[in-house]
Amino acid sequence: MIEPVVAVRRIALLAALAAGGVAVPSLASGRVSNPPLLESEHTSPSGAFTFRTPPGWLVETRADQPETVNASGSGVRVRFVHRPGEHGYDSLHGACMLERLAPPIETSPVIKYEYDYIGGDIGGDRRALDSAFVIRYDSPVHGHKEWRQRNVTVVGGGHSLCAVSYAPAPLWKKSKDARALLDAVLSSVMLR
Repeated sequence: MIEPVVAVRRIALLAALAAGGVAVPSLASGRVSNPPLLESEHTSPSGAFTFRTPPGWLVETRADQPETVNASGSGVRVRFVHRPGEHGYDSLHGACMLERLAPPIETSPVIKYEYDYIGGDIGGDRRALDSAFVIRYDSPVHGHKEWRQRNVTVVGGGHSLCAVSYAPAPLWKKSKDARALLDAVLSSVMLR
Protein backbone atom coordinates (compact mmCIF):
# COMPACT_ATOMS: atom_id res chain seq x y z
CA MET A 1 0.00 0.00 0.00
CA ILE A 2 1.35 3.41 -0.93
CA GLU A 3 1.13 6.04 1.75
CA PRO A 4 -0.59 9.24 0.65
CA VAL A 5 1.72 12.15 0.08
CA VAL A 6 1.31 14.77 2.76
CA ALA A 7 0.78 18.18 1.20
CA VAL A 8 3.69 20.50 1.81
CA ARG A 9 2.78 23.87 3.24
CA ARG A 10 5.09 26.84 3.31
CA ILE A 11 5.68 28.93 6.36
CA ALA A 12 5.12 31.80 3.92
CA LEU A 13 1.46 31.47 4.79
CA LEU A 14 2.45 33.17 8.04
CA ALA A 15 2.39 36.38 6.07
CA ALA A 16 -1.33 36.28 6.79
CA LEU A 17 -0.50 36.36 10.50
CA ALA A 18 0.44 39.88 11.33
CA ALA A 19 0.52 42.07 14.38
CA GLY A 20 -2.63 44.13 14.42
CA GLY A 21 -3.39 43.38 10.78
CA VAL A 22 -0.14 44.94 9.55
CA ALA A 23 1.63 43.17 6.70
CA VAL A 24 4.92 41.34 7.14
CA PRO A 25 7.43 43.92 8.43
CA SER A 26 9.53 44.16 5.27
CA LEU A 27 6.41 44.87 3.24
CA ALA A 28 4.85 47.34 5.67
CA SER A 29 6.90 50.33 4.54
CA GLY A 30 5.31 50.42 1.10
CA ARG A 31 8.66 49.90 -0.62
CA VAL A 32 9.43 46.28 -1.31
CA SER A 33 13.06 45.33 -1.76
CA ASN A 34 13.96 42.97 -4.57
CA PRO A 35 13.69 39.45 -3.20
CA PRO A 36 17.11 37.95 -2.55
CA LEU A 37 18.28 34.95 -4.53
CA LEU A 38 18.11 31.87 -2.34
CA GLU A 39 20.10 29.50 -4.52
CA SER A 40 21.26 27.03 -1.86
CA GLU A 41 18.82 24.45 -0.51
CA HIS A 42 19.48 22.72 2.83
CA THR A 43 17.78 19.68 4.37
CA SER A 44 17.50 19.08 8.11
CA PRO A 45 19.30 15.97 9.43
CA SER A 46 15.99 14.09 9.77
CA GLY A 47 14.75 15.21 6.37
CA ALA A 48 11.70 16.75 8.08
CA PHE A 49 12.15 20.16 6.47
CA THR A 50 14.17 22.08 3.93
CA PHE A 51 15.06 25.75 3.67
CA ARG A 52 16.95 27.98 1.28
CA THR A 53 19.70 30.56 1.77
CA PRO A 54 21.81 32.79 -0.43
CA PRO A 55 25.06 31.19 -1.59
CA GLY A 56 27.93 31.38 0.88
CA TRP A 57 25.87 31.15 4.05
CA LEU A 58 27.27 28.92 6.79
CA VAL A 59 24.84 26.14 7.80
CA GLU A 60 25.71 24.00 10.83
CA THR A 61 24.20 21.27 12.98
CA ARG A 62 25.90 20.27 16.22
CA ALA A 63 26.28 16.55 16.91
CA ASP A 64 24.72 16.94 20.38
CA GLN A 65 21.69 18.82 18.93
CA PRO A 66 20.88 17.07 15.64
CA GLU A 67 17.52 18.77 15.15
CA THR A 68 18.82 22.30 15.66
CA VAL A 69 20.14 23.84 12.48
CA ASN A 70 21.94 27.20 12.53
CA ALA A 71 22.38 29.28 9.40
CA SER A 72 24.22 32.59 9.13
CA GLY A 73 25.31 35.06 6.51
CA SER A 74 24.83 38.63 5.34
CA GLY A 75 25.07 39.83 8.96
CA VAL A 76 21.98 37.89 10.12
CA ARG A 77 21.27 34.46 11.58
CA VAL A 78 18.48 31.87 11.57
CA ARG A 79 18.03 28.90 13.91
CA PHE A 80 15.61 26.06 13.20
CA VAL A 81 14.53 23.82 16.07
CA HIS A 82 12.56 20.74 14.97
CA ARG A 83 10.80 18.28 17.24
CA PRO A 84 9.22 15.13 15.81
CA GLY A 85 5.55 14.84 16.67
CA GLU A 86 3.11 17.54 17.61
CA HIS A 87 3.98 19.44 20.76
CA GLY A 88 1.89 22.11 22.47
CA TYR A 89 2.50 25.04 20.19
CA ASP A 90 2.22 27.71 22.85
CA SER A 91 4.63 25.95 25.24
CA LEU A 92 7.05 25.14 22.39
CA HIS A 93 6.85 28.74 21.23
CA GLY A 94 7.68 29.95 24.74
CA ALA A 95 10.64 27.57 24.95
CA CYS A 96 11.92 28.65 21.54
CA MET A 97 11.72 32.30 22.55
CA LEU A 98 14.54 31.44 24.96
CA GLU A 99 16.79 30.42 22.04
CA ARG A 100 19.35 33.16 22.48
CA LEU A 101 22.72 33.91 20.92
CA ALA A 102 24.37 33.86 24.38
CA PRO A 103 23.65 32.12 27.70
CA PRO A 104 20.85 33.61 29.87
CA ILE A 105 23.35 34.89 32.44
CA GLU A 106 24.78 37.16 29.70
CA THR A 107 21.38 38.49 28.65
CA SER A 108 19.38 41.42 29.97
CA PRO A 109 16.09 40.39 31.59
CA VAL A 110 14.38 43.38 29.94
CA ILE A 111 12.82 42.50 26.58
CA LYS A 112 11.24 45.04 24.21
CA TYR A 113 8.39 43.33 22.37
CA GLU A 114 7.24 44.40 18.91
CA TYR A 115 4.43 41.88 19.12
CA ASP A 116 3.86 38.64 20.97
CA TYR A 117 1.97 35.38 20.42
CA ILE A 118 0.15 36.37 17.24
CA GLY A 119 -1.31 33.12 15.95
CA GLY A 120 -3.74 31.21 13.84
CA ASP A 121 -4.43 28.18 11.70
CA ILE A 122 -2.49 27.40 8.55
CA GLY A 123 -4.44 25.28 6.12
CA GLY A 124 -6.53 23.63 8.83
CA ASP A 125 -4.04 21.03 10.06
CA ARG A 126 -1.27 23.31 11.32
CA ARG A 127 -1.19 26.13 13.83
CA ALA A 128 1.37 28.89 14.15
CA LEU A 129 2.55 31.53 16.58
CA ASP A 130 4.73 34.54 15.82
CA SER A 131 6.57 36.87 18.24
CA ALA A 132 9.23 39.52 17.73
CA PHE A 133 11.32 41.44 20.25
CA VAL A 134 14.66 43.11 20.89
CA ILE A 135 17.06 41.51 23.35
CA ARG A 136 20.19 43.12 24.80
CA TYR A 137 23.30 41.13 25.65
CA ASP A 138 25.82 42.20 28.29
CA SER A 139 28.72 41.84 25.85
CA PRO A 140 28.66 42.11 22.08
CA VAL A 141 27.56 38.92 20.33
CA HIS A 142 28.93 38.73 16.79
CA GLY A 143 29.78 42.42 17.14
CA HIS A 144 26.42 43.70 18.48
CA LYS A 145 24.77 44.04 21.90
CA GLU A 146 21.16 44.50 20.71
CA TRP A 147 19.50 41.94 18.46
CA ARG A 148 16.01 41.78 17.03
CA GLN A 149 14.70 38.23 17.41
CA ARG A 150 11.64 36.80 15.67
CA ASN A 151 10.20 33.41 16.60
CA VAL A 152 7.78 31.58 14.33
CA THR A 153 6.48 28.25 15.65
CA VAL A 154 4.49 25.84 13.48
CA VAL A 155 2.87 22.67 14.88
CA GLY A 156 0.84 20.10 12.95
CA GLY A 157 1.08 17.42 10.32
CA GLY A 158 3.29 15.38 12.64
CA HIS A 159 5.87 18.16 13.09
CA SER A 160 6.81 20.90 15.52
CA LEU A 161 9.19 23.54 14.18
CA CYS A 162 10.51 26.83 15.49
CA ALA A 163 12.20 29.19 13.07
CA VAL A 164 14.12 31.86 14.96
CA SER A 165 15.63 34.78 13.08
CA TYR A 166 18.19 37.18 14.53
CA ALA A 167 19.34 40.54 13.17
CA PRO A 168 21.46 43.20 14.85
CA ALA A 169 18.92 45.86 15.91
CA PRO A 170 20.62 48.70 13.98
CA LEU A 171 20.72 46.59 10.81
CA TRP A 172 17.06 45.61 11.23
CA LYS A 173 16.00 49.25 11.60
CA LYS A 174 18.00 50.60 8.67
CA SER A 175 18.12 47.83 6.08
CA LYS A 176 15.04 46.86 4.09
CA ASP A 177 17.25 44.34 2.30
CA ALA A 178 18.13 42.59 5.58
CA ARG A 179 14.43 42.42 6.52
CA ALA A 180 13.53 41.07 3.09
CA LEU A 181 16.31 38.49 3.32
CA LEU A 182 15.14 37.15 6.69
CA ASP A 183 11.53 37.05 5.48
CA ALA A 184 12.64 35.15 2.38
CA VAL A 185 14.68 32.57 4.32
CA LEU A 186 11.79 31.96 6.74
CA SER A 187 9.35 31.77 3.85
CA SER A 188 11.49 29.17 2.08
CA VAL A 189 10.93 26.56 4.80
CA MET A 190 9.07 23.51 3.59
CA LEU A 191 7.84 20.86 6.03
CA ARG A 192 7.53 17.35 4.63
